[in-house]
Amino acid sequence: MAAGADSCFLGFDFSTQQLKVVAVDGNLEVIHQNSVQFDSELPEFRTHGGVHIHADKLTVTSPALMWVKALDVLLEKMRNTGFDFSRVKAISGSGQQHGSVFWRKGARRTLNQLDPQKHLHHQLQECFAVRDSPVWMDSSTSDQCQCLETAVGGAQRLADITGSRAYERFTGNQIAKIYHSKPKEFSETERISLISSFASSLFLGDYAAIDYSDGSGMNLMDIFEKQWSRVCLDAAAPQLAERLGDLTPSTAVLGCVSLYYTERYGFAESCNVVAFTGDNPGKRMFWSLQVSLGTSDTVFLWIRGPRPSVEGHIFCNPVDCSAHMALICECVCVCARVSVSGVYFDVMEITPPFAGVHRFNAEGQRVASFEHEMEIRALIEGQFLAKRVHAEKLGYKIIAGTRVLATGGASSNKDILQVLSDVFSAPVYTIDVTNSACLGCAYRALHGLEADAGASFTETLRNAPEPQLAVRPAPGAQEVYTPLMLRYAALEDQLLKDHQKSLHLL
Repeated sequence: MAAGADSCFLGFDFSTQQLKVVAVDGNLEVIHQNSVQFDSELPEFRTHGGVHIHADKLTVTSPALMWVKALDVLLEKMRNTGFDFSRVKAISGSGQQHGSVFWRKGARRTLNQLDPQKHLHHQLQECFAVRDSPVWMDSSTSDQCQCLETAVGGAQRLADITGSRAYERFTGNQIAKIYHSKPKEFSETERISLISSFASSLFLGDYAAIDYSDGSGMNLMDIFEKQWSRVCLDAAAPQLAERLGDLTPSTAVLGCVSLYYTERYGFAESCNVVAFTGDNPGKRMFWSLQVSLGTSDTVFLWIRGPRPSVEGHIFCNPVDCSAHMALICECVCVCARVSVSGVYFDVMEITPPFAGVHRFNAEGQRVASFEHEMEIRALIEGQFLAKRVHAEKLGYKIIAGTRVLATGGASSNKDILQVLSDVFSAPVYTIDVTNSACLGCAYRALHGLEADAGASFTETLRNAPEPQLAVRPAPGAQEVYTPLMLRYAALEDQLLKDHQKSLHLL
């Protein structure tokens, strides 16, 4: 066991609206939490919700320097509370997925020569060729997505290689846009990082490799070969492999923290930096099925033998390099009951990609509305029916012994959890920590020290606090929801066909 009684491990999360950290001790108990809110604590960057939404309402960016200054502020906060950095044996972290940072030529030299007497943001302020980084909320790259899919032979072929069809927010398409719209800035770029590898670069004092799991969310990486796809790179921008650098296993120890942190904050020189990953993979703990119930719902599935589809995503698993994980993000509210069915696409959804509100009665006829109480219940049921249907399309199977881990704000609502349990025919558990990405990365920091010796993530966490049972499936739930899933799947297939026909007529 790498963790002694006085050891601790840090997990950082560079999320959309804030930078957060969780510290766990050698028994994996949470001993410290802290955060920096971008809008309120760093008002000079003038973000709203941590981002800049541009005039076209499609382009969404965040200042790279804001994330650097947030790290300065966070570490100062921790030091002011008396946190003992010398106890930290390893750190890891996550960054909002798909976002990218464009390092200017010469930035590596600056990272290598950080002065512990100065703040990071003062030293790195001239290090970014693109000052405002594209983030996951950006949807301005439809043209680049179409070009990429055409170059590789279609949406399904791209999914077969990279795990996903072309998505506007994915990094490869954002890089292609920068290359065409900002050629000067692109030519000045010596390295392109994901936000996760950018964050680990700050701690290493050198460029950090992109990990397999976060690299899976770029539309650039072959998720089965675990290397850059040449056809995808060529479709995005020239000399891209050199700018992206090598890939690394998500469990890899990248090195020790820069002397900057030992001299300024008292980190041990031996403190290891384990590869940072994306915030979605970072939330994946050690359960085969996890549902994050936040402002957007996300399902995480641990799978072997994945079947890539044009709906949903397949990523490399962040804690088991031999496995993959499926992710279904912002699934539609698909409502189906014994007597009525409805499909609600309030805004353009990721899975499936169209908008509208559609209600059907028991005979499959469209209706204008449902009774209020029925509609509320149907909305909740439908969200989870959609998730299970899409999970099974990607290769996940509900089997005896399956358990669901629910995280996020809505996981405190037992009525919602009961519906989740009934639809998935599995008991639902919760954890008493809101910052699941940070906690997962603190656990990953410890696992990174043990992975080389062959320890699995589950073995590493054998002493971690157990999630608590929240609800079990109600008697007879499986008999009710199995036919409803078939009904939902048929309705969605028909609506997708109708939507595609309408697009061809435009």
